[in-house]
Amino acid sequence: MVNFTRAFKNYNFLKRNRYAVHIATISELLQYPDFSDELILRVLDYLEAHNLWEHFLLKGDYRIRAPILQPGKIIAIGLNYRAHAAESGRAAPEEPIYFGKVGSIVIGPDDFIRIPPDVGRVDHELELGVIAGKKASKISEEDWEQYVAGYTVFNDVTARALQRQDKAAQNPWFRSKNMDTFAPMGPCLVTRREIPDPQNLKMELRVNGIVKQQESTSNMIFPIPRLLAYITRYLTLLPGDVIATGTPEGVGELHEGNVVEAEIERIGVLRNTVALAK
Repeated sequence: MVNFTRAFKNYNFLKRNRYAVHIATISELLQYPDFSDELILRVLDYLEAHNLWEHFLLKGDYRIRAPILQPGKIIAIGLNYRAHAAESGRAAPEEPIYFGKVGSIVIGPDDFIRIPPDVGRVDHELELGVIAGKKASKISEEDWEQYVAGYTVFNDVTARALQRQDKAAQNPWFRSKNMDTFAPMGPCLVTRREIPDPQNLKMELRVNGIVKQQESTSNMIFPIPRLLAYITRYLTLLPGDVIATGTPEGVGELHEGNVVEAEIERIGVLRNTVALAK
């Protein structure tokens, strides 16, 4: 594990880039004017060329946090897998359905999903997260990829009982999607270069080792290019914004003490334990 903050600072010093800013988080890196996945590779190639890997390795105890700590916005897609639409008692949509989650509820690997005691059933929802790499407005399906920084695992934790209650009353169901800790994300951001085909990734979610959700991103109703073109028709995406691309069949109830492992091929495992909120 490399301390990229120090490596980036050293790289800019030797390149005599006096205008380089301090980068402490991935969010700040995405805001960097010259950001690209090529920039990351240039820094890593620099470490390799100068035999500096050992000098910049993280040592001692450290904690892996969510790749984007407080996204400006999280756009979540509903009913983007036919089997999940069916288990929800809904027909497959004819155009993307999206809603919002707030950035302050994001947690990272090994953080606790904390369920309030009065909300009833709460479900897991495994999703592929797409992280915007630059400002995107009214983009086409053909050039979508240049606006993507990379991918992560996202768990759209949902207070299902409250959601059903609010839907039945024809009220907005914002609260069921937006409670503290209801947006686990991680364990990392994998750049678009490392995942050339995000529409062919195996997904699996396990609770206490038992498989609950298993799918491939190839079965999305609306693939990523369509989602980005549709969303940016109405809403501008900014660097660090997250698009949660929808959950497959198999959403299920979480209980105190459950260990949830959300895994997507080529990205890794996002592990969280469920606890009751105090």
